[in-house]
Amino acid sequence: MTNFIPIFPLPLVVYPGEPLNLHIFEPRYKQLISEIAENKKPFGIPSVINNRMEEMGTLVRLLEICKTHEDGTLDIKTEGVSVFKILEVVKDLPEKMYSGAIVHYPENITQGSPKLMRQVLSGIREMHRQLKVTKEFQKSDDQLSSYDVAHHVGFSPEDEYQVLQLLQEVQRQEFLKRHLTRVLPVLEQMEKLKKRIKLNGHFKEVGGFNFG
Repeated sequence: MTNFIPIFPLPLVVYPGEPLNLHIFEPRYKQLISEIAENKKPFGIPSVINNRMEEMGTLVRLLEICKTHEDGTLDIKTEGVSVFKILEVVKDLPEKMYSGAIVHYPENITQGSPKLMRQVLSGIREMHRQLKVTKEFQKSDDQLSSYDVAHHVGFSPEDEYQVLQLLQEVQRQEFLKRHLTRVLPVLEQMEKLKKRIKLNGHFKEVGGFNFG
């Protein structure tokens, strides 16, 4: 499927199903959101990574305009719908301050491996335990997907974007697993280092070397 959508490029990665709250202050995007609310149509958020708009992004739908401030700025709630790939950017639109794009929606296989997902979730919880972070996901484990957890593993923006480019759930799960496999041993070493630093200067109860 190919169609034209208005676009709102942002320096972040949005995933399908992800809730996203935004404060809209630029005139061009206040116009975009006002028209979206009136027409009840979605818009696209292409990811901007390292000050460059990438070809992949996520179609989002407007859920609610929570507040219109006195200065005309808006607080809105949106939700990611599906991944798109930009075929052509249309910078200048008649009577519009914002831009648009002709986009294609590639097939996205959402069926993953329950075993892989259990391994990913176990790794995430171990990471959070070591970092002393508390994170409760809003779904049961058997309903969670890679999109639900990808923002919670310490990815760089580039890694988050790479997840968006992967169009099979198993590939995304493998990517998460590999990241956790690299990161967890580093965190364990950091924890041991912190313990050694804390012990410095304290009385130590240790046995002497036995020469036999």
